Amino acid sequence: MVNDDKKVYKYQILNAFILIIASFFFNSYVGMVVMAMVTIRLCMVYKDRFSIRWAIFFVVLSTVIGFAVNNLGLVGLIPIIATVQITICNYLCKDIKWIKLSFIINESFYIIYFWCVFDFTSVIIQLITVSVGCISSSN
Repeated sequence: MVNDDKKVYKYQILNAFILIIASFFFNSYVGMVVMAMVTIRLCMVYKDRFSIRWAIFFVVLSTVIGFAVNNLGLVGLIPIIATVQITICNYLCKDIKWIKLSFIINESFYIIYFWCVFDFTSVIIQLITVSVGCISSSN
């Protein structure tokens, strides 16, 4: 329900950190690594230090490392795709409605991913996050 981009990113940093922990418990190395990079990237966005060079760097890095540590086959590609999507949106989206929409799309990728790795607690949390995002975006 937050309408300030700084606060949105602050909560997304917390969300990404929690997902690192969840990925650890579900033996998803790709999830842990990608979410660690997401946390770092979000901190840069939060501090207004995210440039096109950093966006390209994080897209390439998360793709290469994601493929290298993927132990889940096709399912392991979902966090990589989600990370590329949100990295591009972090750079391009400046308006709060577009930022929220980018997070809703990203969380939708993670709902599918967490369902596939049987992390149903994270599925529920992501569904709540998407629902709140949809409601707050329509206001």
